[in-house]
Amino acid sequence: QVQLVESGGGLVQAGGSLRLSCAASGSRSTINMMGWYRQAPGKQRELVATMTSGGSTNYAGSVKGRFTISRDNAKNTVYLQMNSLKPEDTAVYYCTSRVTITNYWGQGTQVTVSS
Repeated sequence: QVQLVESGGGLVQAGGSLRLSCAASGSRSTINMMGWYRQAPGKQRELVATMTSGGSTNYAGSVKGRFTISRDNAKNTVYLQMNSLKPEDTAVYYCTSRVTITNYWGQGTQVTVSS
């Protein structure tokens, strides 16, 4: 069982920045993928960015050029640097990881961007 602990959410004005962190523990195997999804009120959960253990990344089109995902494999930690935040980025951000074929999720951290 993998546990994911997120931190770094909060309230920020439009144009500001936040950095999210997510630390994974409890895995006995390589964590193939770590990343972030988000869910805004009344909307479905959507991909933000993911990164494999080999460094390949995948971003949602809406965040490309503004958000950067990075990962410390030795610490099993993934980061999301969010710049030029917009009110439409307001959501609960969930950390996710995949070990072999199983996906795990964190509890979520709220990000609120005021206009």
